[in-house]
Parts: sequence; structure tokens; C-alpha cells
Amino acid sequence: MKIKPRTKKFIVLSVMVVLLVATGVLNWALNDRLGSTTPTDTANVTETFFASYRNDREATRESEFLYLDAIITSETSSAEAKKAAEEQKLDLVERMEKELQIEALIKSKGFEDAIITMSDTGVNVVVGAAEMTAAQTAQIYDIIESETTFTSFDVKIIPYD
Repeated sequence: MKIKPRTKKFIVLSVMVVLLVATGVLNWALNDRLGSTTPTDTANVTETFFASYRNDREATRESEFLYLDAIITSETSSAEAKKAAEEQKLDLVERMEKELQIEALIKSKGFEDAIITMSDTGVNVVVGAAEMTAAQTAQIYDIIESETTFTSFDVKIIPYD
């Protein structure tokens, strides 16, 4: 049984809307928990921030994969569009792997937690630390420079506690 292209688009759009709603509900639930924490519960707030961000990132990437898969499998997509979608999907997978690898390396240096976001122009690093020494900052720059093609000028480090 063949599914019409219009029906496929509707299904993909519906799934994306469901994921968006799920992300919103999760965000609301986590923010509700954050609002009820006490100032002495900063470790829990930090842990919740990192977990919430990872959940949001995962949901966003899942919808990106669904969108790219819809283009790749669509009978109405041109060969160029399919090829571009496949390349974007591979780039996204490589970026995800690199982010996870760098996060693990930063945590191995003694940081409580870390989140890495990479783009074509730079890297943002959120580190679970109230304050950072120059040596700790240098460690993070060294990790980024050894694992990517970015220089320290392309890296933004944000302490979070």
C-alpha cells in the first residue's frame, strides 16, 4: 500500500508537533521542580539543568532526524535534496559523537558535568563549576583544540553552578 506524499508530510509534521509538545511538557515539569528547590539545593538544580538540557537537545535532534529522513524517503524529493539531507544527517551524527567525546574528556578532568554545543563557527562549553581557574580553562581549551579544528578564539566557556 503506497502512502501519498501529502500524507507522508502530514505524518512527519504530526510527529514533530508531538515531539515539540512533549519537550514543552518536560520543560514545564523540570522548571516546576526547579522552582520548588531551596537555595541550599544547588547540586540538584545543577544536575537538573544539565539533564534538562540534554533531554531538550535529544528531542530537538530526534525531530531533525525525522525531518531529514522524511526528505530522504520522499518520492517527491529531488536527488539533490536527498543527497543534501543525507550529508546533513551524517554531519549531525558526527557532531553528536564529537560533543559526547569532548563532554567525557572534560568530565575526566574533574569537572562535575559539561555540555558541549558545536556549530560550524565555534564551540560553546557549559561546565558544572562555580568558578574556574586559568589552569582549568586552559585544560578545556586544550581538549577542544586537540579534538576539533577550532582554536581558543572559537570557544566560549561558561561556568554554571
